Amino acid sequence: MINELERNLSPLKKQLTEHPLYEKIKTIEDLKLFTSHHIYAVWDFMSLVKKLQLTLTCTALPWRPAAHPELGRLINEIVWGEETDLDYEGRPLSHFEMYLNAMEALGVDTTLFHSNYQRLIHSSDILAEIESLVLPEAVADFLKFTFETIQSDQLHCIAAVFTFGREDLIPDLFIAMIKNMGQKDAVNTQPILYYFERHIEVDGDEHGPLALKMVELLCGNDPKKWEEATEAAKKALEKRLALWNAISTQLSAKSPVY
Repeated sequence: MINELERNLSPLKKQLTEHPLYEKIKTIEDLKLFTSHHIYAVWDFMSLVKKLQLTLTCTALPWRPAAHPELGRLINEIVWGEETDLDYEGRPLSHFEMYLNAMEALGVDTTLFHSNYQRLIHSSDILAEIESLVLPEAVADFLKFTFETIQSDQLHCIAAVFTFGREDLIPDLFIAMIKNMGQKDAVNTQPILYYFERHIEVDGDEHGPLALKMVELLCGNDPKKWEEATEAAKKALEKRLALWNAISTQLSAKSPVY
Protein backbone atom coordinates (compact mmCIF):
# COMPACT_ATOMS: atom_id res chain seq x y z
CA MET A 1 0.00 0.00 0.00
CA ILE A 2 2.83 2.41 0.77
CA ASN A 3 4.26 1.81 -2.71
CA GLU A 4 0.89 2.54 -4.30
CA LEU A 5 0.61 5.76 -2.29
CA GLU A 6 4.04 6.86 -3.49
CA ARG A 7 3.11 6.07 -7.10
CA ASN A 8 0.01 8.24 -6.78
CA LEU A 9 2.15 11.12 -5.57
CA SER A 10 4.90 10.80 -8.18
CA PRO A 11 3.44 13.28 -10.75
CA LEU A 12 3.25 16.05 -8.13
CA LYS A 13 6.67 15.24 -6.73
CA LYS A 14 8.10 15.38 -10.26
CA GLN A 15 6.63 18.88 -10.72
CA LEU A 16 8.26 19.96 -7.47
CA THR A 17 11.69 18.46 -8.02
CA GLU A 18 11.82 19.85 -11.57
CA HIS A 19 10.31 23.22 -10.67
CA PRO A 20 11.80 26.27 -12.47
CA LEU A 21 12.16 27.99 -9.09
CA TYR A 22 15.55 26.38 -8.49
CA GLU A 23 17.05 27.83 -11.67
CA LYS A 24 15.88 31.31 -10.67
CA ILE A 25 17.79 31.34 -7.38
CA LYS A 26 21.07 32.69 -8.74
CA THR A 27 22.15 35.33 -6.23
CA ILE A 28 22.21 35.89 -2.50
CA GLU A 29 19.30 38.31 -2.90
CA ASP A 30 17.28 35.57 -4.61
CA LEU A 31 18.12 33.17 -1.80
CA LYS A 32 17.09 35.76 0.79
CA LEU A 33 13.70 36.15 -0.87
CA PHE A 34 13.24 32.37 -0.95
CA THR A 35 14.09 31.93 2.73
CA SER A 36 11.77 34.76 3.81
CA HIS A 37 8.88 32.63 2.51
CA HIS A 38 10.21 29.18 3.27
CA ILE A 39 10.84 29.94 6.97
CA TYR A 40 7.09 29.59 7.62
CA ALA A 41 7.16 26.04 6.22
CA VAL A 42 10.19 25.25 8.40
CA TRP A 43 8.34 26.55 11.46
CA ASP A 44 4.92 24.93 10.96
CA PHE A 45 6.57 21.60 10.21
CA MET A 46 7.42 21.33 13.92
CA SER A 47 3.74 21.57 14.87
CA LEU A 48 3.02 18.52 12.71
CA VAL A 49 5.85 16.69 14.47
CA LYS A 50 4.69 17.69 17.95
CA LYS A 51 1.05 16.79 17.23
CA LEU A 52 2.19 13.28 16.40
CA GLN A 53 4.33 13.09 19.52
CA LEU A 54 1.57 14.44 21.78
CA THR A 55 -0.83 11.80 20.49
CA LEU A 56 1.44 8.80 20.09
CA THR A 57 3.37 9.17 23.37
CA CYS A 58 2.52 10.22 26.91
CA THR A 59 3.32 13.86 27.70
CA ALA A 60 0.94 14.17 30.66
CA LEU A 61 1.18 13.46 34.39
CA PRO A 62 0.90 10.94 35.87
CA TRP A 63 2.81 9.16 33.13
CA ARG A 64 1.53 6.00 31.48
CA PRO A 65 3.06 3.83 28.74
CA ALA A 66 2.30 4.68 25.12
CA ALA A 67 -0.57 2.69 23.64
CA HIS A 68 1.65 1.80 20.66
CA PRO A 69 5.30 1.68 21.79
CA GLU A 70 6.63 1.16 18.27
CA LEU A 71 4.93 4.35 17.06
CA GLY A 72 6.07 6.18 20.18
CA ARG A 73 9.66 5.20 19.54
CA LEU A 74 9.45 6.27 15.89
CA ILE A 75 8.13 9.75 16.61
CA ASN A 76 10.42 10.30 19.61
CA GLU A 77 13.47 9.57 17.46
CA ILE A 78 12.24 12.06 14.86
CA VAL A 79 11.52 14.73 17.48
CA TRP A 80 14.95 14.27 19.05
CA GLY A 81 16.60 15.01 15.71
CA GLU A 82 14.34 17.89 14.68
CA GLU A 83 14.15 19.65 18.04
CA THR A 84 17.69 19.21 19.39
CA ASP A 85 20.08 18.54 16.52
CA LEU A 86 23.61 20.00 16.42
CA ASP A 87 24.20 23.08 14.27
CA TYR A 88 27.32 23.65 12.15
CA GLU A 89 29.21 24.81 15.24
CA GLY A 90 28.16 21.77 17.27
CA ARG A 91 25.53 23.56 19.41
CA PRO A 92 22.21 21.85 20.20
CA LEU A 93 19.41 23.67 18.31
CA SER A 94 16.14 22.92 16.60
CA HIS A 95 16.21 22.90 12.83
CA PHE A 96 13.89 25.90 12.90
CA GLU A 97 16.42 27.91 14.93
CA MET A 98 19.22 26.77 12.63
CA TYR A 99 17.28 28.05 9.64
CA LEU A 100 16.49 31.37 11.29
CA ASN A 101 20.15 31.85 12.24
CA ALA A 102 21.13 31.00 8.66
CA MET A 103 18.74 33.66 7.35
CA GLU A 104 20.27 36.27 9.62
CA ALA A 105 23.76 35.23 8.48
CA LEU A 106 22.61 35.88 4.91
CA GLY A 107 21.44 39.35 5.93
CA VAL A 108 17.70 38.71 5.71
CA ASP A 109 15.56 41.24 7.58
CA THR A 110 13.56 38.93 9.87
CA THR A 111 11.67 41.69 11.69
CA LEU A 112 8.31 40.92 10.09
CA PHE A 113 8.74 37.18 10.56
CA HIS A 114 9.49 37.60 14.26
CA SER A 115 6.40 39.80 14.65
CA ASN A 116 4.20 37.25 12.89
CA TYR A 117 5.80 34.39 14.80
CA GLN A 118 5.08 35.98 18.18
CA ARG A 119 1.45 36.49 17.22
CA LEU A 120 1.12 32.90 16.00
CA ILE A 121 2.63 31.24 19.07
CA HIS A 122 0.51 33.29 21.47
CA SER A 123 -2.77 33.03 19.57
CA SER A 124 -5.77 31.18 20.96
CA ASP A 125 -7.18 30.76 17.42
CA ILE A 126 -4.30 30.14 15.06
CA LEU A 127 -6.41 29.85 11.89
CA ALA A 128 -7.98 33.25 12.54
CA GLU A 129 -4.54 34.65 13.36
CA ILE A 130 -3.12 33.45 10.06
CA GLU A 131 -5.93 35.27 8.25
CA SER A 132 -5.07 38.52 10.01
CA LEU A 133 -1.30 38.48 9.38
CA VAL A 134 0.57 40.35 6.67
CA LEU A 135 1.52 37.34 4.55
CA PRO A 136 1.69 36.40 0.88
CA GLU A 137 -1.44 34.43 -0.05
CA ALA A 138 0.48 31.25 -0.83
CA VAL A 139 2.23 31.35 2.56
CA ALA A 140 -1.05 31.90 4.39
CA ASP A 141 -2.71 29.03 2.48
CA PHE A 142 0.23 26.77 3.29
CA LEU A 143 -0.01 27.55 7.00
CA LYS A 144 -3.80 27.15 7.05
CA PHE A 145 -3.59 23.72 5.46
CA THR A 146 -1.01 22.60 8.03
CA PHE A 147 -3.08 23.64 11.03
CA GLU A 148 -6.35 22.44 9.54
CA THR A 149 -4.67 19.06 9.13
CA ILE A 150 -3.47 19.14 12.73
CA GLN A 151 -6.89 20.11 14.04
CA SER A 152 -8.55 17.27 12.11
CA ASP A 153 -7.04 14.82 14.63
CA GLN A 154 -6.75 12.21 11.86
CA LEU A 155 -3.36 10.81 12.77
CA HIS A 156 -2.91 8.83 9.55
CA CYS A 157 -3.47 12.02 7.53
CA ILE A 158 -1.16 14.07 9.74
CA ALA A 159 1.53 11.40 9.38
CA ALA A 160 1.06 11.33 5.59
CA VAL A 161 1.39 15.11 5.30
CA PHE A 162 4.46 15.00 7.52
CA THR A 163 6.03 12.13 5.56
CA PHE A 164 5.27 12.96 1.95
CA GLY A 165 4.56 16.67 1.90
CA ARG A 166 7.53 18.17 3.62
CA GLU A 167 11.27 18.12 3.98
CA ASP A 168 12.31 15.65 1.29
CA LEU A 169 11.53 18.16 -1.48
CA ILE A 170 14.78 20.14 -1.56
CA PRO A 171 16.87 18.56 -4.34
CA ASP A 172 20.64 18.14 -4.32
CA LEU A 173 20.73 20.77 -7.07
CA PHE A 174 19.79 23.42 -4.53
CA ILE A 175 22.86 22.61 -2.44
CA ALA A 176 25.08 22.91 -5.50
CA MET A 177 23.66 26.37 -6.22
CA ILE A 178 24.29 27.58 -2.67
CA LYS A 179 27.88 26.35 -2.83
CA ASN A 180 28.34 28.31 -6.03
CA MET A 181 26.88 31.44 -4.41
CA GLY A 182 29.31 31.08 -1.54
CA GLN A 183 32.20 31.23 -4.00
CA LYS A 184 30.90 34.35 -5.74
CA ASP A 185 29.48 36.40 -2.87
CA ALA A 186 31.27 37.59 0.25
CA VAL A 187 28.51 36.48 2.60
CA ASN A 188 28.13 33.74 5.17
CA THR A 189 26.38 30.91 3.34
CA GLN A 190 27.81 28.18 5.57
CA PRO A 191 24.83 27.99 8.00
CA ILE A 192 22.18 27.70 5.27
CA LEU A 193 24.30 25.20 3.34
CA TYR A 194 24.72 23.12 6.49
CA TYR A 195 20.96 23.22 7.13
CA PHE A 196 20.09 21.80 3.71
CA GLU A 197 22.91 19.24 3.76
CA ARG A 198 21.86 18.13 7.23
CA HIS A 199 18.24 17.73 6.16
CA ILE A 200 19.13 15.59 3.18
CA GLU A 201 21.36 13.44 5.38
CA VAL A 202 18.88 13.03 8.24
CA ASP A 203 15.72 12.70 6.16
CA GLY A 204 17.23 10.17 3.78
CA ASP A 205 19.09 8.00 6.26
CA GLU A 206 16.94 8.23 9.37
CA HIS A 207 13.70 10.23 9.40
CA GLY A 208 12.44 9.17 5.98
CA PRO A 209 12.33 5.41 6.68
CA LEU A 210 10.94 6.01 10.18
CA ALA A 211 8.16 8.22 8.81
CA LEU A 212 7.21 5.67 6.14
CA LYS A 213 6.93 3.02 8.82
CA MET A 214 4.72 5.34 10.88
CA VAL A 215 2.27 5.82 7.99
CA GLU A 216 2.13 2.07 7.42
CA LEU A 217 1.36 1.38 11.08
CA LEU A 218 -1.28 4.11 11.34
CA CYS A 219 -3.11 3.10 8.16
CA GLY A 220 -2.76 -0.62 8.76
CA ASN A 221 -5.09 -2.69 6.57
CA ASP A 222 -7.82 -0.05 6.40
CA PRO A 223 -8.43 0.94 2.73
CA LYS A 224 -10.31 4.10 3.77
CA LYS A 225 -7.36 5.31 5.83
CA TRP A 226 -4.97 4.69 2.94
CA GLU A 227 -7.28 6.65 0.63
CA GLU A 228 -7.52 9.54 3.12
CA ALA A 229 -3.76 9.53 3.69
CA THR A 230 -3.16 9.68 -0.06
CA GLU A 231 -5.51 12.63 -0.49
CA ALA A 232 -3.94 14.49 2.43
CA ALA A 233 -0.45 13.96 1.02
CA LYS A 234 -1.60 15.15 -2.42
CA LYS A 235 -3.03 18.34 -0.93
CA ALA A 236 0.21 18.94 0.95
CA LEU A 237 2.20 18.68 -2.26
CA GLU A 238 -0.26 20.96 -4.06
CA LYS A 239 0.16 23.58 -1.34
CA ARG A 240 3.95 23.30 -1.64
CA LEU A 241 3.65 23.65 -5.41
CA ALA A 242 1.54 26.79 -5.00
CA LEU A 243 4.16 28.21 -2.62
CA TRP A 244 6.97 27.42 -5.08
CA ASN A 245 4.95 29.04 -7.91
CA ALA A 246 4.44 32.22 -5.86
CA ILE A 247 8.13 32.52 -4.96
CA SER A 248 9.12 31.82 -8.56
CA THR A 249 6.80 34.60 -9.78
CA GLN A 250 8.31 37.07 -7.30
CA LEU A 251 11.82 36.13 -8.34
CA SER A 252 10.91 36.74 -11.98
CA ALA A 253 9.50 40.17 -11.12
CA LYS A 254 12.30 40.92 -8.63
CA SER A 255 9.59 42.38 -6.44
CA PRO A 256 9.81 43.06 -2.70
CA VAL A 257 9.14 40.14 -0.35
CA TYR A 258 5.71 41.45 0.71
